[in-house]
Amino acid sequence: MAAAVGNDRACCKKGPGYATPLEAMSGPREALIYVTCVYSGTGIEKPDYLATVDVDPSSPSYSKVIHRLPVPYLNDELHHSGWNACSSCHGDPSADRRFLILPSLISGRIYVIDTKTDPRAPSLHKVVQPSDIVQKTGLAYPHTSHCLASGDIMISCLGDKDGKAEGNGFLLLDSDFNVKGRWEKSGHSPLFGYDFWYQPRYKTMISSSWGAPAAFTKGFNLQHISDGLYGRHLFVYAWPDGELKQTMDLGSTGLLPLEIRFLHDPSKAMGFVGCALTSNMVRFFKNDDDSWGHEVAISVKPLKVQNWILPEMPGLITDFLISLDDRFLYFVNWLHGDVRQYNIEDSKNPVLTGQVWVGGQIQKGSKVLAEGEDGKTRQFDVPEIKGNRLRGGPQMIQLSLDGKRLYVTNSLYSTWDHQFYPELVKKGSHMLQIDVDTEKGGLAINSNFFVDFAAEPDGPSLAHEMRYPGGDCTSDIWV
Repeated sequence: MAAAVGNDRACCKKGPGYATPLEAMSGPREALIYVTCVYSGTGIEKPDYLATVDVDPSSPSYSKVIHRLPVPYLNDELHHSGWNACSSCHGDPSADRRFLILPSLISGRIYVIDTKTDPRAPSLHKVVQPSDIVQKTGLAYPHTSHCLASGDIMISCLGDKDGKAEGNGFLLLDSDFNVKGRWEKSGHSPLFGYDFWYQPRYKTMISSSWGAPAAFTKGFNLQHISDGLYGRHLFVYAWPDGELKQTMDLGSTGLLPLEIRFLHDPSKAMGFVGCALTSNMVRFFKNDDDSWGHEVAISVKPLKVQNWILPEMPGLITDFLISLDDRFLYFVNWLHGDVRQYNIEDSKNPVLTGQVWVGGQIQKGSKVLAEGEDGKTRQFDVPEIKGNRLRGGPQMIQLSLDGKRLYVTNSLYSTWDHQFYPELVKKGSHMLQIDVDTEKGGLAINSNFFVDFAAEPDGPSLAHEMRYPGGDCTSDIWV
């Protein structure tokens, strides 16, 4: 969604990115991808790091980690990331997409990484310390980072320093990465925090809700749902002034709404949110009276299973994204183990057009069995790639600008990885590439691409979110 390194036409005459999402689809093919990698919670006493992976098929180091930037501290849990500038600043020639923002979910530190001086070997530019953030804002557990057209950086925070959800809100950093304050008006914090996306043409920002850090940091416990420690709401804010205008209760069909995306076309007042526990994709939309509504657009049925912790297993939709032309929606089922592609040209009636199995609890060789309506048991065929049995389940995804390649990692969060995929923590993550049919729809695993984080120099690591140096369809917003 933004100019790749070396695209002088885009970065010299205009600000970062592209004028439109469709223009971005014609940008150069990705050559590098940055991946957050975690040692926190694995038993390996090493700092987390940012890996640079070569994704250029013509390169001799294709499908390999070519650089590792360790952060200076232990036990951070690097998680999601964002940019200091994106396509929202396209009209500002002084803006420059140079710094990758790396919030640490557990420690609360925020790392600022210089990716422009040497894109193949990023370097640490600045550390924003949690003590400074807590002192000035009371916020902790930073998660999603988006740049604003103003030059500020906004980061959702999931709680206060004690892990209470009531203390969550939105942190603002200025363009020099100093703590500026909170974005939302006083008394207008959401009940829970997680992801957010803004839509300037409709003067709206909508955020989603995971749970209280005091709950999710201990591992997933169903009792915590009953105790009210997890979210099921979307929060609608006036943009950019930070007034909470509406709270949408998604009810029992919308438990743990995580990633939220508007359509890329900034003229469309509509988007989707993936509800993890109930495994529904919920569509949200603006009504004629300026309120916002919602409806379930896609449902993943839970599977009746044997030899698992519960008699039924949800898909657990943990990540999704939308192609830049708003034609296809992709999501993962972290527990079931499949990646899906839906045509959403009729957004009220998405059509399944592609599905591949790349791990999960019910793959052949697992002790867990799925039970059909006829009482027969089954497991899913998951191919080996370059002789490697796939571990864990698909978790984070990133799509190429042209929509033809989908990259997949498999770590969710170290504590939950321990709980649901202990082998993943022991043996480390991997990264896959799925080839996409953008004409008729369809997904196929690329057998030539496999990045094995089991073989890292300091031991197996957990790979999470991915970003291209020039931006992508989950970090850029058009105004």
